[in-house]
Amino acid sequence: MSAVPDPTTPPSEARMPAQPQRFTIDVPEAVLKDLRHRLAATRWSDDPGNDDWRYGTSSAYLRSLVEYWLDGYDWRAHEARMNRFEHYRVEIDNVPIHFLRRGGTGADPVPLLLTHGWPWTFWDFAEMIEPLADPAAHGGGPRDGFDLVVPSLPGFGFSSPLTRTGVGAATTAGLWSRLMTEVLGYERYGAMGGDFGAVVTQRLAHERPDELIGVHLTRYRRPSGAAGVAAVTGGREDYGPDEQGDYERDRAGAALTASHLAVHTHDPQSLAIGLHDSPVGLAAWLLERRRSWSDCGGDLESVYTKDELITTIMLYWVTGTIGSSLRYYWETAREDRPLTGGARIDVPLAVGVLPGDVSALPRRHAEEDTDLRQWTRLPRGGHFGPAEVPDLLVADLRDFFRPLR
Repeated sequence: MSAVPDPTTPPSEARMPAQPQRFTIDVPEAVLKDLRHRLAATRWSDDPGNDDWRYGTSSAYLRSLVEYWLDGYDWRAHEARMNRFEHYRVEIDNVPIHFLRRGGTGADPVPLLLTHGWPWTFWDFAEMIEPLADPAAHGGGPRDGFDLVVPSLPGFGFSSPLTRTGVGAATTAGLWSRLMTEVLGYERYGAMGGDFGAVVTQRLAHERPDELIGVHLTRYRRPSGAAGVAAVTGGREDYGPDEQGDYERDRAGAALTASHLAVHTHDPQSLAIGLHDSPVGLAAWLLERRRSWSDCGGDLESVYTKDELITTIMLYWVTGTIGSSLRYYWETAREDRPLTGGARIDVPLAVGVLPGDVSALPRRHAEEDTDLRQWTRLPRGGHFGPAEVPDLLVADLRDFFRPLR
């Protein structure tokens, strides 16, 4: 691997889309004051018989979380924790991109791009950053270090405001390639992603194989359709003997994603107007997904602290990006960008299978379509793997990239 480049001193000004600028996360006090007013003035709906969340987010649970949000939660403390890392913003093709950067330690750390999904944020990788960048201090070998780049998807969090339309997962893959090669000057790098991050990472593997050392996904979906983002999930016969129950779990998971997929891909702005105006409405929409898609047995706080849940909501609220994040579905579903580079992925590929995820796809597809090097059935974890089981994914990433260095 090459030495870690300094993003503020590009190797060639002619190749640069723009000069990345350091910035500090510092939400205006007026935004926080307005938030407190809105939380305190919430008009609560009636919610009989919903302690088990059968109708959606439980108002009883949400009320208790809002009480803590008002009286116990400290945004400035979490802001300070985020600001321990370097943050940059750069514009590429009229798209604002935020990324966190943490240089790796040890001999020749591997550049590694980590891409989140929805309703994730870049901060879902928070507990993985230091163990990946400084493995010797976190139970790993001194030669297992990674030089980390953790962007926010376009229209999510600090990659805003996104005023350009037509930006979905396929477009993002091209933006990420330019970020890593033109802006940061890496010749080759690794990539990891979950949810939309897995779609973007797969797209990178199809279209930029010469740039990639290897890719790690928390799910592999066989692509179909012009944009290469629709998925072929497979029939019962595609699952192997060690995947008993996965076919049924995949079909059951489809029911847990149906409501948000329908509205996000067809009329996201109608929903965005209400969620942008109400922090409690925003919380209700995000929390239901966190609970349904996590490996938490229906108990959110068995996996996440109240602070972690609220911080995720805050990153959508203080940046005003719930609307543009919802549109990412609409745009991705309609991108007219056929796959280039062939249908097969020849980049070394790994999949860390999360048993509590809403999808459970057959290993056979990855074996037939890709240069599959590692398929790990993790003992626990759901859809938000980096936030739920960071230790397991850190170990899986180290194991996968070790022979590729």
